[in-house]
Amino acid sequence: MPNLKDIKRRIKSVKSTQQITKAMKMVAAAKLKRAQDDITAARPYAEKMLDIMNSLASRVRPDAHPLLSKRGGNKIEMLVVTSDRGLCGGFNSNIFRAAEGFIRKNGDAEISVNIIGRKAKDYFKRRDMNIRQERTAGSGRPKYATAAEIAQEIVDSYIKETFDETYLVYSEFISALSQKPVVQKLLPVEPAKVEEISGEYIYEPSQEAILADLLPKYVEVQVFRALLESQASEHGARMAAMDSATKNAKEMISSLTLTYNRFRQAAITKELMEIVSGAEALKG
Repeated sequence: MPNLKDIKRRIKSVKSTQQITKAMKMVAAAKLKRAQDDITAARPYAEKMLDIMNSLASRVRPDAHPLLSKRGGNKIEMLVVTSDRGLCGGFNSNIFRAAEGFIRKNGDAEISVNIIGRKAKDYFKRRDMNIRQERTAGSGRPKYATAAEIAQEIVDSYIKETFDETYLVYSEFISALSQKPVVQKLLPVEPAKVEEISGEYIYEPSQEAILADLLPKYVEVQVFRALLESQASEHGARMAAMDSATKNAKEMISSLTLTYNRFRQAAITKELMEIVSGAEALKG
């Protein structure tokens, strides 16, 4: 028969864990609301900027700006955005699967990684990947200044031909229960398909001047969007994971309590039978 003290101790331990997971769920829910508002406000601007850049890239010469030039080399860099902490379900593992799929698809390329988040750092270091840059994701809300700094470094490295293409790998926020890993080409800017082009553009003062101003801003905005999407996805995934953990703890507590009561009742019954048997023996 199991020790009743051990079962009682386990119930207490699971209840403590349940309190932690419930608190973490509430914190993640509060942070998710702010992060969801941030990405809802930023996403339309980022998407429109992407459309404009793709459209402009299809109308100008490839040599109009260095960030439009296709070199045909095989040096690729991935900017991978993950979290610093775990306990967020499959959030990080889904990003790693997307990154691994991209690496397998481009097996002949020389791939380096630019990392945001401790989880990505640990993952790619274990696999001996070429890590060119690494940063922590941070616990606060993403700042545009941080995205601008990352984007500036990427632009400078691309112009210096450190790599020939760069891709963003992050988790796109769909809802609190759904996040989608995304692999997005960042540089060089991809021209839009012919059927997607509409309208005419008049460039003032010139194509070169417009592109020189807009292209670095485009990279900043896309990186900032990736940071916002990733943070909202992380909070949503953590909230769902902690909600599931809290429910599992509740079920485990019910099961352990039932087991405890069953064995306690068996122990009491056994003691009563021993008392009755002793009383009968004394009468005899």
